[in-house]
Amino acid sequence: MGMVIRQYEVYLINLDPAIGHEIQKTRPCLVISPDEMNNNIRTVIIAPMTTKSHAYPTRIPVRFDKKSGWIVVDQIRTVDKARLVKNLGKISNKEIAAVKDILRQMLVD
Repeated sequence: MGMVIRQYEVYLINLDPAIGHEIQKTRPCLVISPDEMNNNIRTVIIAPMTTKSHAYPTRIPVRFDKKSGWIVVDQIRTVDKARLVKNLGKISNKEIAAVKDILRQMLVD
């Protein structure tokens, strides 16, 4: 796959087939895996984005593509690069800082 995948950029990703409460459909997702990993292995770690959610500590409000939505950090998952459809752009530095903060709280502290 020729696409260069960068951390904290948003890609359209096909999440189907999903099971149970997993977020489904082809939707924008934020790549959270580091570039070192994105460049060297066939999978990327992503957090889905949605316009349908509610305030929750692990969900970060985001303004993307003229729409208000949420980065659903509690649904991070690893996907094969074959699921990536196209690059949609990137989130703001403020939003990146919020994602890092939530990841730290969820997985490190």
